[in-house]
Amino acid sequence: MRVNYLGPCLVVDHPAVEAMERCRRPSCYLVEVSDEAGVEGPIIEGDVLVVDEAQPVQHADLVVVEVESQLRLYRSHRIGGAFRLVPACGGQGMTAKPAECRGVVVHRARLAA
Repeated sequence: MRVNYLGPCLVVDHPAVEAMERCRRPSCYLVEVSDEAGVEGPIIEGDVLVVDEAQPVQHADLVVVEVESQLRLYRSHRIGGAFRLVPACGGQGMTAKPAECRGVVVHRARLAA
């Protein structure tokens, strides 16, 4: 699923990072989940994710990857020195090296309507 870049956590004033000191590191930024996600499941349209560029990708992480100039959200599955990335909302996966990942999701915020 596609995510939209909102900006670095250090300068963006957003409820997703208000109470999370860990998210105020220079390596963290915010993305918002696009309408592709729908409104059911663990990650839905409008969720704001805190992504840490400095955190190494591990097995079963939610990972942001740039694909064809778009940021997309995948679940990682470690296979040797590479990862099989499966779209967070299901679908065809792809193989990637850790260097191709733009960061690991460290926090999710869902704002009540």
